[in-house]
Amino acid sequence: MARKKASTLKGDLFLLDGDQQSFTSQQIELLSAIRECGSITAAAKQVGISYKTAWDRIDAMNNLSDKPLVARSAGGAKGGGTSLTDFGQEILKGFTELQDEHAAYVDRLGTSLHSMNDLANFLRSSALRTSARNQFRGQIKKVTRGAVNTEIELSISDTASIVAHVTNDSSQKMNFKKGRFAIALIKSSWIILSKDLNVATSARNKLIGSISKIVKGKVNSEITIDLGEEKTLCSIITNQSTNTLKLKKGDQACALFKASSVILMSD
Repeated sequence: MARKKASTLKGDLFLLDGDQQSFTSQQIELLSAIRECGSITAAAKQVGISYKTAWDRIDAMNNLSDKPLVARSAGGAKGGGTSLTDFGQEILKGFTELQDEHAAYVDRLGTSLHSMNDLANFLRSSALRTSARNQFRGQIKKVTRGAVNTEIELSISDTASIVAHVTNDSSQKMNFKKGRFAIALIKSSWIILSKDLNVATSARNKLIGSISKIVKGKVNSEITIDLGEEKTLCSIITNQSTNTLKLKKGDQACALFKASSVILMSD
C-alpha cells in the first residue's frame, strides 16, 4: 500500500488594522507587477487576472488607504501609464520583507507540528465579505446626534466626504466618535447619476467627478467616477439611462445617494 503523502504547512500573510483585513499577498503581487511593468494591462497579464479585476483591486486599495498607493497618468510623449506612488513603494518594500520572514517562520513551524488538522481547525477564521461595490475608509470629522438617529460625516479625502445616518444605539455600540476611523459601504445600485452638477435633490450625499470608465452589459452599465486623489465611485444604472443621459468617458457627473444608503463599519 502506498504511503500517504505527508501534509505540508502553508500560511498566508495578512496585514490587519484593528479587526479589519487590510492587505493580502494578492494585492502585493499586483503592486509588484505594476512597479515592474509600468502598465496595468501588462501587470494584470503577469499576475493572471483580467484588466477589470486589476483596476477593481487598485481602486479598492486606493479607496481604503489614507494615501494613494497607485497613480494614473495620461498623455505625454509615451502616452499614459500606471505607477506606484512613494507611499505605494514603501508599502510594497515593507510587506515583501514581512513575507520573507513569514515564509521562514512557517517553514520552521511545519517541521515541528504533529497534528496538521488540529492546527487548521484552530486557525480557521472568516474574512470580511461584502457585496457592496464601493468601500471607503475615512476619518470621522463630525457626529450629530438626533432624537432617533445619529448623522456621521466621514472624510474620505481632502476634498470629499460621505454622510451616513445610523441609529443612536448603533452609534453608541460601535463607538463612533470624531477623530476615529470607519469604513463606509455603498452598493453601486443605490447611486443615482446626473450630468447636472447643480441639481437640487434631497439626497444627503453629492459627489462630483469625471467619468473614467463605462462598461456596458446586456441590461446595465457600470459607470466609474473619478473623484480625484485616486478615489473612485462605481454606479450601476440601466443602459437606457446611460443612453438617455448621453454619458461618455470624460464627462463631469455627480453621484447622488441618501445618507441612509450608507452602511458604516467601525475600523
